[in-house]
Amino acid sequence: MRRFYILILTVLCSVLFAACGTESQDNGNTYQVYYLNNGETKVEMHPHEMIAENETEQLDELLECLTTNPEKLEYRAPFTLGFQVKNVSLDGGRLTIDVDEAYMGLSVTTEVLVRAAVVRTLTQLESVSYVAITVEGKQLFDNMGNVVGWMNAEQFIDNDGNEINTYELAKVKLYFASEDGTQLIAAFREKHYSTNTPLERFVVEELIAGPSGQVEGLYPSVNSSTKIINVLTKDGICYVNLDENFLTVVNNVPTEVSIYAVVNSLVELSNINKVQILVNGEVPASFPTSTFERNLDIVTTLEK
Repeated sequence: MRRFYILILTVLCSVLFAACGTESQDNGNTYQVYYLNNGETKVEMHPHEMIAENETEQLDELLECLTTNPEKLEYRAPFTLGFQVKNVSLDGGRLTIDVDEAYMGLSVTTEVLVRAAVVRTLTQLESVSYVAITVEGKQLFDNMGNVVGWMNAEQFIDNDGNEINTYELAKVKLYFASEDGTQLIAAFREKHYSTNTPLERFVVEELIAGPSGQVEGLYPSVNSSTKIINVLTKDGICYVNLDENFLTVVNNVPTEVSIYAVVNSLVELSNINKVQILVNGEVPASFPTSTFERNLDIVTTLEK
């Protein structure tokens, strides 16, 4: 049976307010509540001793913690960042949190951190296996236009298992197409990226997103409909697995130019020497080789 929970309870025990965000000794009933730092660059967990005993009240208690700022002033609760939770419902281990339109005003970094904090906090409950966030009853999309869907805790664990979705500023060199699509032009992009995302995947994502428009004369070098299946680097070779849209020519950019846009951009990273591009897990028969090295013969500069 679907059960609905109202986030802001009309009657709250004052001890519940005091408990959220305070440290306690682990007596076997301690949960971790995740908060954002004031710089909104990472999430940190704070121990919380659960007071409630049944599943419904435990969920209400953790939701209240997510709306109450902790004692440490340098951290903020995820539900205090300018948007409102309209409804919460649990059905068969799947928890849906519906928020208002103001949620879409969060920056990309903050929005991911909010998801990380909420999911990691609530999936500690045995009754909650997955969490979904909807906006005014509609599906949530990420900054790449993909449906976010159901989330579990494993999606937000960093490589070392400690910090979740810390963000670093990266300056990468990307290769976009010339106006006629036959040559590549290098451009630098400086942007914060999630350390949950390998830098090489970030590079490919930014190529697919296309030029920013701040520099005239740069055009997309990779079909914007291309989806990333996987990106993996081993022994200096970066394996990039893309879907079939990568082979669809757009804006008069030949597949060969798209290939070297990816290759040249990736080998700018210090840990990559060669690139193998796969399409749906296989090397297309039309590719002249299975592994590519940097090609500067098709690189030009912007005319001044």
